[in-house]
Amino acid sequence: MIEFLKNEGIKDALIQDLLRFRDHFKLDAELTYRIPKPKYLYYGNDVWEQALTALLCGEHLLMVGPKATGKNVLSQNLACAFGRPSWDIPLYINIDAQTLIGSDTFVQGEVRFRRGPVTECAMHGGFGILDEINMAKNEALAVLHATLDFRRIIDIPGYDKITLNGATRFIATMNYGYAGTRELNEALASRFMVIEMPGMSQESLQKLLRREFPTMRPEYIQQFCGLFQDLQRKSENAEISTKAVDLRGLLGSIHLMERGLEANTALQLGLSNKAFDPFERTLIQDVIRLRIPPNMERERLFKES
Repeated sequence: MIEFLKNEGIKDALIQDLLRFRDHFKLDAELTYRIPKPKYLYYGNDVWEQALTALLCGEHLLMVGPKATGKNVLSQNLACAFGRPSWDIPLYINIDAQTLIGSDTFVQGEVRFRRGPVTECAMHGGFGILDEINMAKNEALAVLHATLDFRRIIDIPGYDKITLNGATRFIATMNYGYAGTRELNEALASRFMVIEMPGMSQESLQKLLRREFPTMRPEYIQQFCGLFQDLQRKSENAEISTKAVDLRGLLGSIHLMERGLEANTALQLGLSNKAFDPFERTLIQDVIRLRIPPNMERERLFKES
C-alpha cells in the first residue's frame, strides 16, 4: 500500500508521517487478521491526501457522496495503509446502543459484559467503519458523542470507563437519498471531518479496470469506462435512476465475460436488470448497445494470457 501511495504521487511528508504512525502504534499479533487486504484500490490523489492528513491529526472522517464513489473502498484502503485492524459496523434502522457498545451475557452461569464492535475498536486502536451512518436512529448514535469528541471515552454504565487507544479512528460513510436514510444529527456531524467524495473520473476508472483485468484489450477498457460515465450522466439528468450506476455491477459483469458469458448478457445481469421498471430497463439497454455491440464474445475482449 505504501508503494501504491508513492506511485499515486502522495506527498512524501505525508507518507513519512504515516510510517511514523505505524512504527509508534504497535499491534498485537492476534489482531493482524483484522487488517484489511483490499481487493480494490482507491484512485484519487486529492482525496487520499485529505483523508491521510485528517486521520494523522487524530480526527474522525465522514465520507459523503452518491453511490459508486468509492467510500467503502477508501475506508478499507485507509485501515490497510495505517496498518490497523478494522471493525465493519453496518448501521441500520434497528441498531441500538447495546449493539454498538456491548451488553450483558451469561458465561458459565455468570453475568459478564460482552464487548460490542465500538468498544473492541476503542480498546485495540482499530479503525471503526460506520457504514451508512444516516440510517441509524439518532438516539442510538448519541452514545458515540463522547467517543468521537475531545473526551475520547466510552462510559459503560455499571462497568467502567474506557479511554480510546491513541490509534483509534472512526470512518463513517453516508449516501444521499437512499430509502430509510435521515438527516444526520448536527451534534454528531460536528465530530467528523467531512470529505465530499467526487465521482470516479475516467482516468481513475481506467486504472481500476487495468488493474482488475490486465488482459482486457485497451480499446474495450475505454468503452466500459465510457459506458459507466454515460449511465452516470443519464442518472444526473434524471433520465434513469441510480440503480444501474453500479460499479460493483459493472465489475461483476466483466468477470462474467471473462468466464465466457456474452458481453450484453453479462451487462444485463449486472446493470440493466437492476432497474425493475421496463421503460427504464430499455433505456439502459440502449445505452449499453451504443457502446458494446451484440454477440461480443470473450476472445474479442481479452488477450490470451
